[in-house]
Amino acid sequence: MMPDILFEFWYWWAFALVLVVAELLTPGFFFLWLAISAFITGGVLLAVPVLSLEFQALIFAVLSVLSIVAWRRYARAQSSHSDQPLLNQRGAQYIGRVFNLYEPIINGQGKIKVDDSIWKVQGQDCDISTRVKITGIRGVVFEVEHAD
Repeated sequence: MMPDILFEFWYWWAFALVLVVAELLTPGFFFLWLAISAFITGGVLLAVPVLSLEFQALIFAVLSVLSIVAWRRYARAQSSHSDQPLLNQRGAQYIGRVFNLYEPIINGQGKIKVDDSIWKVQGQDCDISTRVKITGIRGVVFEVEHAD
């Protein structure tokens, strides 16, 4: 038979502090929610000091899962409301724009100059004086059509 372990509230708060330090030292945003759960568990134990270790662990586990799920739902909802949805998709920002060819399209392959960069393009063969409109992007290659 295992003796009851006396688990003080401040153990949970020390554990929360360790988790905060882990959050600061690692990339991502995960340990913070576990630290908050440990702090709340310590607060519950401070209010009700007769809780068994098993019940404390259950409180911590449930709070951890709930806080992580709540954060993920909140973050997902916030990310879909960006005022600049193409911010980190440089190629997608050019879709719909018209450019002069930098090299003619021969056998379906050519190049355009966009600002200070040269991009490969795919489309119907045409000479260098043709203006093309970007209709899509596949990897780092623009799909283009004649701009009439």
